[in-house]
Amino acid sequence: MLKLNPETEKEVLLKAVEEICIAARTAPKAYGEDNIVTAIVYDEELKKLQKEMRKIGEEKNLKFLLRDAENINDKIVVLIGTSLKIHPPLFLDNEYIDPCVDLGIAIGSAVSTASRLKIDNRIMLSIGLAAVSLKILGEDVKIAYGIPLSISGKNPFFDRKK
Repeated sequence: MLKLNPETEKEVLLKAVEEICIAARTAPKAYGEDNIVTAIVYDEELKKLQKEMRKIGEEKNLKFLLRDAENINDKIVVLIGTSLKIHPPLFLDNEYIDPCVDLGIAIGSAVSTASRLKIDNRIMLSIGLAAVSLKILGEDVKIAYGIPLSISGKNPFFDRKK
């Protein structure tokens, strides 16, 4: 018997989070090129990420980074990013096509999978800013988002303080 409590919830979530990363990596690509990078962050790495979020929030007076840093305590976070050097932006008939479209598709696929697995989640730019600053996803990744995950009794990402 596996009784779910805070310790086993983390174990169960770590198994499920692999499926979420797979969904992001295998999401359709508008350019047909593999330009998505994922990572799973928790425990000590998460603390480094939170520290960087606080640092950026204080330096740039961005209160949402400070709030979000507190909101992801003891969570597991999926990072999803892309580099802009893999392919340049396209201009077709004077229309700009953003190379980050693939990132949006990957994030949508990831959170859809999390929702299907009944895992509470939220897409956070604030986490991605800190991840890029720390180069967690690599030197080439210039744009990233974080998706904190939770399987607690109440969604901790729903009614947050402003």
